[in-house]
Amino acid sequence: MPIINSKPLLGAAAAVALSLPVYGVELNPIVASIGAESSVPVAIQNARWHMNDKGVNTLTFRSMDTLFTTRKVARSGQVTPLEKNEQPLDFKYEFNGQQLDPADFLDRTYTNAMLIMKDDKIVYENYLNYSKPDTTFMGWSMTKSVVAILVGIAVDKGLIKDIDADVTKYLPELKKGAYKGVTIRQVLEMRSGVDYEESYDFAKPGIAATNHVEALVKNVVRFVDVAKTIKRAHKPGEVFAYKTIDTAVLGLLLERVTGQKLAHFMAENLWEPLGAEHDGFFIMDGEPGVGREFSGAGFNATLRDFARFGKMMLHGGEIDGRRIVSEEWVKAASKPAGDEHEVVDYGYQFWTVSHTPAYSAIGLQGQFVFVDPSTNTVIVKLSYFPLDVDEDMLMGETFGFFMAASHWKPAK
Repeated sequence: MPIINSKPLLGAAAAVALSLPVYGVELNPIVASIGAESSVPVAIQNARWHMNDKGVNTLTFRSMDTLFTTRKVARSGQVTPLEKNEQPLDFKYEFNGQQLDPADFLDRTYTNAMLIMKDDKIVYENYLNYSKPDTTFMGWSMTKSVVAILVGIAVDKGLIKDIDADVTKYLPELKKGAYKGVTIRQVLEMRSGVDYEESYDFAKPGIAATNHVEALVKNVVRFVDVAKTIKRAHKPGEVFAYKTIDTAVLGLLLERVTGQKLAHFMAENLWEPLGAEHDGFFIMDGEPGVGREFSGAGFNATLRDFARFGKMMLHGGEIDGRRIVSEEWVKAASKPAGDEHEVVDYGYQFWTVSHTPAYSAIGLQGQFVFVDPSTNTVIVKLSYFPLDVDEDMLMGETFGFFMAASHWKPAK
């Protein structure tokens, strides 16, 4: 057996190596340019950066627990039963001057799962794209509506004495910024007047875009922290301007008045009495023991548990005889605070359908818990809108379907 001289062999290997490309995980340059260096693995930062992208969001929107540190909202006790009486969707809906078939609606509007409940019975339930009844979906800004109900529960318990009080009475650390002089009601109605444009132009990032990267992608700040120094754009109460920072402030308010983590307060006072079937969870803006629940848009739950939330709202804060939040709060939350000049208006963190009793929790890229008290209808739709489509068109078609489904009278 010939003896191989190892030195020439190693030299050849080194020469080959020098000619190969250099591999390694590189942080997205936009993410790298915003904020401090992060301890979150680069591959995870990149995945978070792309989590809303077409082609992957049908999966990422139901696997947030693989991308983020989370805090569980535990279910406990008896599950509220949901009776079924499934029926074919034998109606048409109108959009853009056309009469359309409901059978095409799910794929036309990029749906992962949908449930229709009428008179407290599930008349339609469907899971697409390999989702299942135990799949946990990202609610995005539907979380805002959940937080509004938690604020109502805190009011009912006397933990918040007056929603017309200055929010900084409870959160004195915000007194140096524009939240000084803003009432809790004005925060609930998105009329705080603070200078936080909900714009995500990452080429020229403003406060919202910067906060998204720093708090959620990189976890180098807490999402609510910018509220401490934020400037004023309008006099409080005068102008409606949708902004996630307002809901983040409500989350901090709940933390302060309850003395609990938001997820724990929600588990005890909403999720358990609701009779949820599965645990929910919040994504966190930092590592365990450091981050806060992303109260502006970070709650995840199953299709049916979102439907239970809708059923509770439909019945004025009750579900199966259990009072969760006062009827007065549900009425106030689902009533338009504005003049209804637009197709939709806003209540306490719920979107209202102008000139109708209907209202909806709405989340980014097509997440809905739609409630129409006039027809005893709840519709939950969980979606994955591509970013390169006309979202206004998709929203218009979706509400065209919702109103038709609401007035649909299925066979008994």
